[in-house]
Amino acid sequence: MFMNEYSHTIDAKGRMILPARFREELGNHFVLAPGLDTCLSIYPMERWNALLSKLQQLPFTDGRVRKLKRFLIGKGMEMECDKQGRILIPAHLRELAVLKKDAVIVGTGATIEIWNPELLRTDENGEESIAELANSLDLPLNFEI
Repeated sequence: MFMNEYSHTIDAKGRMILPARFREELGNHFVLAPGLDTCLSIYPMERWNALLSKLQQLPFTDGRVRKLKRFLIGKGMEMECDKQGRILIPAHLRELAVLKKDAVIVGTGATIEIWNPELLRTDENGEESIAELANSLDLPLNFEI
């Protein structure tokens, strides 16, 4: 499971180091794709293949399905880290996530997100508090042991 948050920089060529803990769990090949928010998502191959399988089961005659496939699959790409533990984030994905020099890498359980730090702060400080959000999803965060 991917947990925690790390701050890293993106060099002039678009390369960024992935945390060693994340690299160990990701393995040699994984997928970098647009996130559903203004971020990028990294999927382990097993998780990506499960998502693809679900997308392929949806009716291709539905324009929303085609649009979602173009967004996720068409802009996504298979990746691997170089010997220094870096990935090369293509320009089109950096632009999509508004990534400049600084990035925040967030473990979200089964996937990893890469955020522009300012956009992440804005997202986290939205109108709804975390407690209100959890409550609206019927997610009990306050439980007794």
